Amino acid sequence: PPEKPGRDAARALVNLAAEPGLHGPLLEAEPALPARLLGRALDPEWPWAEEAAAVLANLSREPAPCDALMAALAAEEPGGPGLERLVHALCTPDYNPRAPLHYLGPVLSNLSQRPAARAFLLDRERCVVQRLLPLAQFPDSSVRRGGVVGTLRNCCFEHRHHEWLLGPQVDILPFLLLPLAGPEDFSEEEMERLPVDLQYLPPDKQREPDADIRKMLVEAVMLLTATAAGRQQVRRQGAYLILRELHSWEPEPDVQGACEKLIQVLIGDEPEPGMENLLEVQVPEDVERRLQQLDHQEREQHTRGQPEELAPEPQAEGATPT
Repeated sequence: PPEKPGRDAARALVNLAAEPGLHGPLLEAEPALPARLLGRALDPEWPWAEEAAAVLANLSREPAPCDALMAALAAEEPGGPGLERLVHALCTPDYNPRAPLHYLGPVLSNLSQRPAARAFLLDRERCVVQRLLPLAQFPDSSVRRGGVVGTLRNCCFEHRHHEWLLGPQVDILPFLLLPLAGPEDFSEEEMERLPVDLQYLPPDKQREPDADIRKMLVEAVMLLTATAAGRQQVRRQGAYLILRELHSWEPEPDVQGACEKLIQVLIGDEPEPGMENLLEVQVPEDVERRLQQLDHQEREQHTRGQPEELAPEPQAEGATPT
């Protein structure tokens, strides 16, 4: 199609998909819409592939379109599994010279709320997580960075994979901590406790500028401390030192609260026997409601109290209307 009308139409669809109330009518009118958009987004020559990805990012925030997209990804394709093609496009520079495809990051983050997608991402034979890790510091787009960090955070809910994620095959922790680190100097003794990638950072080292991404990074580390082995490994790699300096610097109450909660886990006593896995501890409903009320009150007062409880499925990401 002609360039300007085609781009205007694509952007109009992005705006329509930003309204959750329109997702049902859109899918009723065009049930194959997610599959068609996926094909366009992954076409390395399609000029409006970024807009197609942005529509998918908006649609995949809701369960029904997300399920339809998962079904499209699961369909047999000549180019290989759909999720593999999506990850390949996201991780390949200039995959499409006419479209940056930053919005594939939020698409993957939304999909990773589904167990089937996390199973693919955490397949040890595919090396998917390892390919995503460098994008946690992608300099050109907070949309892509945020999508990748959200994906990594969701993968950290799978506590049975924590030992592998923290071990030498993946070594996820330095990738989560480096964006949270600033230019602070540490003593020689403290420096030796840090992973090599976090030692002797330059004086112009900048932290992740997006507060939402910083919070997701802290929450991902928090999830990795759910098991006793994970807590031990996170402590051993000097995470407390990075978080201590982050807490002193952090201007956003929500992020500071999440940081405080993680620090409490790292410096606190180990849980009682039988409660070592924090993701499997059953919290009584009345206690959970009371904790949520307290959190809400503290946020309203702009204090530095407890942040929101981590939910198994974080808020989905999408594109804003233009």
